[in-house]
Amino acid sequence: MRSVALIGYGAMAHYVSLHLKRSPWRVSNCVIRQGRESAARDAVGEGIAFVRHADEINKLPDLVVDCAGHLGLQAHGAAFLRKGVPLISASLGALADEKTYRALEQAAQDGGTSLHLASGAIGALDALSAAKIGGLETVRYTGIKPPASWRGTPAETAANLDALGDPLIHFDGNARDAALRYPKNANVAAAVALAGVGFDLTRVRLIADPKADGNRHEITAKGGFGTFEFTINGASLPDTPRTSALAAMSVVDRILRHGAPIVF
Repeated sequence: MRSVALIGYGAMAHYVSLHLKRSPWRVSNCVIRQGRESAARDAVGEGIAFVRHADEINKLPDLVVDCAGHLGLQAHGAAFLRKGVPLISASLGALADEKTYRALEQAAQDGGTSLHLASGAIGALDALSAAKIGGLETVRYTGIKPPASWRGTPAETAANLDALGDPLIHFDGNARDAALRYPKNANVAAAVALAGVGFDLTRVRLIADPKADGNRHEITAKGGFGTFEFTINGASLPDTPRTSALAAMSVVDRILRHGAPIVF
């Protein structure tokens, strides 16, 4: 049995812990804020040691998984990496901040380990990553979500989201700006950027569409390989419209592939 520590105790942590119960992995620790033990226990179950920092764990886990978003990765990721523990995260948008990127990169080098980026809510990133070997000319990501999914973001300053009759393009720029301005909504844009031509050259368009019944992600790319278009209509986790079900699934998949004898 191999051990994994979770950073965070929200919907993604609940999904991950639930789907690891019949696997060779067990959740040994969960990093939480002080006083949140009861809520964390409801999310990830009994028999798990709750800590507030990596230094509080006596026996280090085989793997750490960030389920807490950008702030969780920034607060705790480097500490585990410096201790030599590999880390999986779907909070790819946090890497748009150059200071965060360099800190995590240095910590992984110091610890002789790696930060593994889960694909999150999008597919085709393996094709995009391979395509950049032959040279990419253009990469564009378009994210289309219902207006409710954009509440609490800069989209609210562009229009009354509750009164939209037509689709609203509330962001059109590069992936770095998208990831920094929409930390809870633009991890997919960051994933596309990291797999392809980078944060500054990846074009991003974010749309609130009152007719959308889910989260739609589109990638188009052109380069030496030819062209491709990829579209996925994703569902959210129950009661958490900002968290893609596929993002949580991609984290579990990455855990199960870690150390497996045959890896796809």
